[in-house]
Amino acid sequence: MQIQWYPGHMAKARRMLQESLKMTDVVVELVDARAPLASRNPDFDDLFRNKPRVCLLNKADLADEEITRRWAAYFRARGVTALPFSANQGKGMNAALRAVEQAAADVVERQLKRGIRKTVRAMVTGIPNVGKSSFINRLKGRSAAKAGDKPGVTRGKQWIVLGPYLELLDTPGMLWPKFDDQQAALRLAWLGSIREEIMDLQRLAGSLLKELSVRKPQAILERYKLRNLTEDGDGLLEQACRGRGWLQKGGVPDLERGAQIVLDEFRGGKLGRISLESPEEADNGAEGDQGAAAPADDGDRS
Repeated sequence: MQIQWYPGHMAKARRMLQESLKMTDVVVELVDARAPLASRNPDFDDLFRNKPRVCLLNKADLADEEITRRWAAYFRARGVTALPFSANQGKGMNAALRAVEQAAADVVERQLKRGIRKTVRAMVTGIPNVGKSSFINRLKGRSAAKAGDKPGVTRGKQWIVLGPYLELLDTPGMLWPKFDDQQAALRLAWLGSIREEIMDLQRLAGSLLKELSVRKPQAILERYKLRNLTEDGDGLLEQACRGRGWLQKGGVPDLERGAQIVLDEFRGGKLGRISLESPEEADNGAEGDQGAAAPADDGDRS
């Protein structure tokens, strides 16, 4: 299944980000903790190379805790300020704010020497559906930014005032024009960062089950009452439909319904805390060149 999706509004989003950088002191980049490399836009390294950056491994409550800890260490070893975060639960909020303050410390100090108490302006960025708006809403304490569980909810920029000395810019999710690594593209599709309308959901759900049969076999055996894990994705999806009783008239497996439920249950954490990538795979070259490299000057669904 070949996946490519770069709607016109994303080209517009890139131009908007470039224009907004002039007013920005710090870039806060959110990635999905379940697939930190696949969910990093490689174009951001060039786009934000002259700005201090903080990388938040969002949705850490849905990812394997130990693997997320190793990912944070992986990025820090490459000069990236990286922290686990959960916008849904609010975990890591104080640490995230401290990281933003530290990233902006130099510019704040320069302004203080001139007798100016500077308001730090931070741009919140990431690919679609990594939780940018949810992050802002968690910090604000209310629904200040539009958030949703489908990619592409945020289309324009929104400045959110958090206090007299901190403002956040909510920006549209931005993918890159071409997925060279189709395995990484699959991970983005499993996570919900690519619109489902362009994909065959049955094949997508089947491929996810096949991936999980390697990464979390017991979880899907129990959840979907599977007989075995030796079949291909289509066979696993049919087993899941029979195991969970997703049947049409005459006992025919309802593959369309089953595919949607499997994807929704994975994305919602019903299968437990699962990571789709590990730093060890990245070091072994298993991730291809889809993920972004470490920034040169580093410190939602949106």
